[in-house]
Amino acid sequence: MTFGARMLKTGIAVTLALYLSSWLNLAPSVIAAVAAIFAMQPSIYRSWRYFLDQIQTNTLGAVIAMLAGYFFSSEPIAVGLVCILVIMICLKLNMGDTIGLTLVTVISVMEASGQWDFALNRFSLSIIGIVSAFLINILVIPPKPKQQLYGQIHGIFDQMSLLLRTSITDEMKENIFRDEKNKLEGDIRALSDKYVLFEEEHKKMKRNSFNESRHLVVYKQMLHALEKGREVLETIEDHYFQSERISNTDQDFIVEIEMLTKFHEHILLKFDHKLKPNTTEALLMEESSDEFIKGTLKCYIEQEGKASYRLAIVAASMYDYGLQLNRLNRLVDNNHRYDEDKDEAKSNSVRWWKKLNKLWKR
Repeated sequence: MTFGARMLKTGIAVTLALYLSSWLNLAPSVIAAVAAIFAMQPSIYRSWRYFLDQIQTNTLGAVIAMLAGYFFSSEPIAVGLVCILVIMICLKLNMGDTIGLTLVTVISVMEASGQWDFALNRFSLSIIGIVSAFLINILVIPPKPKQQLYGQIHGIFDQMSLLLRTSITDEMKENIFRDEKNKLEGDIRALSDKYVLFEEEHKKMKRNSFNESRHLVVYKQMLHALEKGREVLETIEDHYFQSERISNTDQDFIVEIEMLTKFHEHILLKFDHKLKPNTTEALLMEESSDEFIKGTLKCYIEQEGKASYRLAIVAASMYDYGLQLNRLNRLVDNNHRYDEDKDEAKSNSVRWWKKLNKLWKR
């Protein structure tokens, strides 16, 4: 696990919650610290959503706990029953993420056995922690899912391309290859979670600009292409080395994998505006990949025997990977064309205004 911004912000939020509790003479301040830890979220939208949900469930939980404490005191069985009731209410309201902190408030308030001032003190401490986490999350290194997503895509591709290029040559040590493949799977799952945050923030925070929507589609396809590349690794491990192969089979598959990884890298560089769109090289890679995989797939399906079927499975997986890369390439080219049209329209508008100013000065 690496040190990240969320860890740093959690520590700052805890510190702020403790200082605010001390400044307002509220004790025990540890409740505010615990609330700040629970309330730190990975995106601004989730911070806002969590803030609103916690205000509602904490208020409801505090009221129920105060009434239960007044009528049933702080008997352990009463505390347990109230916790069950509050959990059921949170789930009914589709606010399951708030259960942990709400139960902390409930138990703290029931300790007061119905005393209003004591219950208000405990409730205030929880709110201080939630507010501290919310403010720190939006003011100190605010989450930027889009930039984080793009950086992770490049890192995962570099890792995946190395594994793909060495998968058939069998150059990498088995234990290293296995560890790296497991790490790749975990990184792709983390990338998928990051994409969900980006998509959620885009849709829920009213940022539905056409430009952002285009990027959302491209990033989704980038994630899909990485998942297909990982599936190629899985099929190679499960089927390739268990099949009987002729002398040039390894070389044919190695050449195709090199072509696919190079095409994938080309697309990412093009999206990053480091390469020109619609280049001849990209078109050749697209056509070569399509023709080679189709020919290889047909060749191994027409052969008889389980070995050829296993190689056909590997070829089919590579073909699917190539299809997703072709789709990603078209999306990136369309993205470039839109940017170019937008820049041209902006330039025309500037020239028009300059001419208008000259005529006005005359």
